[in-house]
Parts: sequence; structure tokens; C-alpha cells
Amino acid sequence: MKDPRKAYGDKYAKKSNKPANSKNQQPEGQSPDKPSAKKLYKGRDKSQKPVYEWVEEAPTKQKTNPRKPFAGIKKDGPGKQALTRPEYDFKHEKDRKVAYAEEEIRLNKYIANAGICSRREADKLIEKGEIIVNGEVVTSLGYKVKRTDKVSYKNRKLNPEKPVYLLLNKPKDFITTTDDPFERKTVMQLIANACDERIFPIGRLDRNTTGLLLFTNDGELSDRLAHPSNQIKKIYQVTLDKPITKNDFEIILEGIELEDGPTKVDDLQILSKDRTILGLEIHSGKNRIVRRIFAHFGYEVLALDRVMYAGLTKKDLPRGNYRFLSESEVINLKYLGKSKKPS
Repeated sequence: MKDPRKAYGDKYAKKSNKPANSKNQQPEGQSPDKPSAKKLYKGRDKSQKPVYEWVEEAPTKQKTNPRKPFAGIKKDGPGKQALTRPEYDFKHEKDRKVAYAEEEIRLNKYIANAGICSRREADKLIEKGEIIVNGEVVTSLGYKVKRTDKVSYKNRKLNPEKPVYLLLNKPKDFITTTDDPFERKTVMQLIANACDERIFPIGRLDRNTTGLLLFTNDGELSDRLAHPSNQIKKIYQVTLDKPITKNDFEIILEGIELEDGPTKVDDLQILSKDRTILGLEIHSGKNRIVRRIFAHFGYEVLALDRVMYAGLTKKDLPRGNYRFLSESEVINLKYLGKSKKPS
């Protein structure tokens, strides 16, 4: 990362570089000279005492409709454009010689487009004789079908759905699962009204982790992005319970050995003066990998936020809201996922 402050947001890039004893600083509890001044928290000094500064604030217009944090999904207002579902058209990728309805496609692709699984997993279903086409069992991997054919799996008719690609800025206290027997809040509730198609998350974020989570009904793309061999880039903002030491910082960069094998981070940057807020870039998709890295050295992760996933960022996407990907973003994802060709 060339500029970690840009990669992890400009929250810390805007901090003042003035020392704690700035002439504008007022002792705690003392009123400022000007009624328009505002008390701002500037961080902590070397003794870990909070440092405040009084700054004069220009009068601003009151917002007519201020956004509340975690206000949920809104279908009108400023975020309307982000929630508009685009009509994806990938026909330019190859010439079509026949009408769409009569075009023949491989059976495994038909199954993947129905949102059942990836193409590779579809091949296994075909080999096992679990796929029926027009009333007959098909076991040939190269078999092709028309979109008008009747394809079924476990007595369920499969319909190739329109592709959906949706990005959610996940808040805390939501489980990344399509169904929870304990009736806890799930990420599916946040996107319940997004579309009629059955979509599912790629990978997962634990309950207390916030940030980017991608949903789709494209089984092939989901399989490629989730596969560790494709090394999909992820960037996290990590808040620790205590400052990270220089020695631990260097060891993490070099790579460490955890209980499930060696773990390598791609980059690690310090974002705050007190060394408790870090930016971490990693390709690994192991379960709770970021939290386990720091727990290995005795740190507790107080907050974990995924700010970038596969080149997608949280720009203009408030916490708890979602948006549909543009066609160009989808094409970029498909390109990223082709580092390893499926068999």
C-alpha cells in the first residue's frame, strides 16, 4: 500500500499535528473564550491521559434530514442511486449466434446460474446422477441444455436467475449466515428487500466484525473469490486494547506460525499516534485470522473493520446499508477470480 492513510480512510489523516500543549487547548472543565468553540478529543499523550483541544467552529446549517447511525436501509433520498439495481449485460464478451432462449449452454453452468453451487460442484452432482434433464438422468459432464429445458435437482426445478451482485457494509451484532436456528440477527435481514433472487454471502465476517461483505447468486464467482489459491486482497482496520510493540510489529510482518499453519500478512501499517490502530492487508481467508494473529501476541482486538475487499471499498456506503455493483465492477471481479482456471 503506497499510502496507508488513503487505503484505510482519511479519519486519521485529518488529525492535527499540533502538540498537546497547543495554545488553543483549554484545561478540562474550563469554558472556552468564545461560545462558538467546540471541545475535540485529540487522543492520548505519553502517559495515556486524554488530550482535548478547543477549536472555533463556524456556524453550519442544520441538516433537514440528518442520517442516524445504523439507521438501516433507505429506499429514497441521497442513497437512492446506490440502491438502484443495474441490468447487467455481458453479451459483448462473446458474439451470440442464436436467440438467448435457444442458446445451448453447458449443464454445469446452467446449475451454477441457478444459484445452487459452483460449476465444479455441479460437475460432481452430474457425475452422481443427481441432475435430471427433461425427465432423464444426465451423467455426461459435457452435456449441453437450452434455457427452455426442464432441469431439476432433488425434485426441485432449477431456473437460471438473473445475476445479482450486492455489497453490504455490515454493522456489528449480525451473524453471517443464511439461517440461524437461535433466531439471532443475520446479514440476510439487512438485504431482505434487495431482490427476489436467492443470494448468499461470499465468505463470512464474525458477529463483532464490521465492513464489506459481498452477496451474489453467481455460484462460479463465489467459488473463485472464496478459494484461497486466488489470493483475493482484503484490508482491515484493527483497533487493539494496547499499543503494539515494535518487536511484535516486525514479527507479524515477517510471518508467524499459528495452530493451523503458517500465516503471512501482505502489509501492516500504524495509523494512530498511540499505536493502537493499525491497517492490515492480507489474502488469507482462514477463520478469525486477524483476531488470532494479534491474540497470538497477547493483544485483544477491540474493533475490526474490513475496509476493502477484492478492490471494492466502502466509499459512499454507510454502515448497515448496501448497494448493487456496477457492470464494470463485476467484470473486474470476474477477472480477479480467473487466476486459477476451473477444471
